[in-house]
Amino acid sequence: MTSDTTHTTSGAHRTTGEVLAGIDLTGRTAVVTGGYSGLGLATTLALTRAGARVVVPARRPEAARRALADVAGVEVDHLDLADLSSVRAFAERFLHHHSALDILIASAGIMACAETRVGPGWEAQFATNHLGHHALVNLLWPALTASGSARVVSVSSGHNPSWRIRWDDVQFEQGYDKWEAYTQSKLANILFARHLDLLGRPHGVHAFSVNPGWILTPLQRHLPVEEMVAAGWIDADGTPTPGLFKTADQGAATQVWAATSPHLDGFGGDYCVDCRIADGNPADSGAAARLWALSAELTGLDLVH
Repeated sequence: MTSDTTHTTSGAHRTTGEVLAGIDLTGRTAVVTGGYSGLGLATTLALTRAGARVVVPARRPEAARRALADVAGVEVDHLDLADLSSVRAFAERFLHHHSALDILIASAGIMACAETRVGPGWEAQFATNHLGHHALVNLLWPALTASGSARVVSVSSGHNPSWRIRWDDVQFEQGYDKWEAYTQSKLANILFARHLDLLGRPHGVHAFSVNPGWILTPLQRHLPVEEMVAAGWIDADGTPTPGLFKTADQGAATQVWAATSPHLDGFGGDYCVDCRIADGNPADSGAAARLWALSAELTGLDLVH
């Protein structure tokens, strides 16, 4: 779901099955954060059906195991993206058991929550949606480079040119707005993929950001029903507005496409919508490098070289 009014058209209703037709991922290893709910679950199911081994790191591993109980080819482990010690511990376990990582899909996230502080006082959306994934990619870098052709997919949202990084107050300590904090984190996802691809290309690691489109998932759990009704997403009875939302599988198609499509060989750093590289790719004017430097300073992790 996005917080702007960008609607999807061509390719909007492709499914993960259509995207993966003819693609065999046997022998490939993937990590899907948030891979037991909503878009992440649809992504996990799609990748395992194509033969991949999928590791699902979860803040609630018991809930993840229940959701994935009938899915073959999945490992569940503990990970709290808002806790750097948890990210480090997960990465250590992963590197101990896996020599290479072919696909990393950063799908976990929170949206429009009440003001919440995590870790050393970080704003929760920026910490969970961006900083935790920055740390995870850095710590898993040896496995990504060992693949020889790894892809990292950063799940963002619809992009609005008004979005910005609040450079002078990135943690929203001087007045919190839940939607500004959310869109900052989603812009950070785009900029992260842009700079990661630049750094990763010499090592065979490419990165993409994606807009999955409008999907009703547990991502909306922090939103009052009245707010969603006022926004025109659902009616007073909770029925979704006809034609507005994709299914979870359709929403997952773009991130699965970005992670696996042979048509993207040699590409990277791009923002993708509806299983295509979007026209009008958001410009960053140096913001991607600036965000990387800031993220490295905040997390103490700058291992991608």
